[in-house]
Amino acid sequence: MHPTPPLQRSLVLGSTSRYRRELLQRLGLPFESAAPDVDETPAAAEAPGTLALRLARAKADAVARKYPEAIVIGSDQVADLRGSVLGKPGSHERAVEQLRRMRGQTVVFHTALAVVCAATGFEQVDSARVQVRFRELDDEEIERYLRAEQPYDCAGSAKSEGLGIALVDAIDSDDPTALIGLPLIRTCRMLRAAGLVLP
Repeated sequence: MHPTPPLQRSLVLGSTSRYRRELLQRLGLPFESAAPDVDETPAAAEAPGTLALRLARAKADAVARKYPEAIVIGSDQVADLRGSVLGKPGSHERAVEQLRRMRGQTVVFHTALAVVCAATGFEQVDSARVQVRFRELDDEEIERYLRAEQPYDCAGSAKSEGLGIALVDAIDSDDPTALIGLPLIRTCRMLRAAGLVLP
């Protein structure tokens, strides 16, 4: 006879991002998604890495109030160009502007992660840094890329899991899925610490 698997707390992803949902599905755990409803406006002079950590925690806490018995994941990503925050462009024009600023530069993507459980008092927060060195892109390359991929919902306008990989010279990270939106190595570590049994 096979041993009965232990009962686990439910898992909630505090995000409606399809990228984060697809990444979390890789772990084979049942989960649901919930919108965190958090104001993402940076505070005055807030550093990009600090902003990502604060928002990840705020998202986890907001969803944990609705699901106090669950283990909740909050995550946020901020693109950092020499200390300046690059958000989601939202339009073609803003994406062109971002990629022009990023060409030939190294951009640091701060992908922050918070795992909390209100019922047990568990809380852990961490962040993965990904350094991305962009090629010297000409305007024609930028236009071709944006027309093909339309990455207007991605911080920094570059979707590395798609055609955006052609824009870069190098990527440096210790948690390879962080750039897509959820650092799975850290996620696994924190979920185990919270008491979940991973497959």
